Amino acid sequence: MSDETAAGAEGEAAAPGMNILAQYIKDLSFENPNSPKSLQPGEQPKLDINVNVGANPIGEDQFEVIITLNAKANTPEQVLFAVELVYGGVFQITGVPQEHMHPFILIECPRMLFPFARNVLADTTRNGGFPPLLLDPIDFAALYRQNLAQAAAAQQAAAGENGEAKPN
Repeated sequence: MSDETAAGAEGEAAAPGMNILAQYIKDLSFENPNSPKSLQPGEQPKLDINVNVGANPIGEDQFEVIITLNAKANTPEQVLFAVELVYGGVFQITGVPQEHMHPFILIECPRMLFPFARNVLADTTRNGGFPPLLLDPIDFAALYRQNLAQAAAAQQAAAGENGEAKPN
């Protein structure tokens, strides 16, 4: 290593980096409770989709990040299908300042996993006898901000309940 490279490495913080060490299906459930009737052509179903992201540290610079995707298609008469996918990845993250770690893990890591989870969901619904469910891209930064706002509101509500007695 040259003196210039060594001085640069000591004088500057390492550039942020992320490696995907593993990715996997943690849980997958597909229900087609009214088949074969649900496979008959009919009216356009109502589709409800929920997305959740979570993370757990598993080492000094390693984190398990989980995307949970729930989708349910139904008509007024019947449930066509219900699918739940819990898709995970193990990430090694280096060079990210501690104050930026939480948003980095819950925004950038799910962004990397999403195309793979989306593919699993599409294959699962197709294999269940339906057209593939192709989710639109998800804005994980907006989802992160929404979850922070909900957590802050819940914390305020809890603080209000534990505060002074309210007059009747």
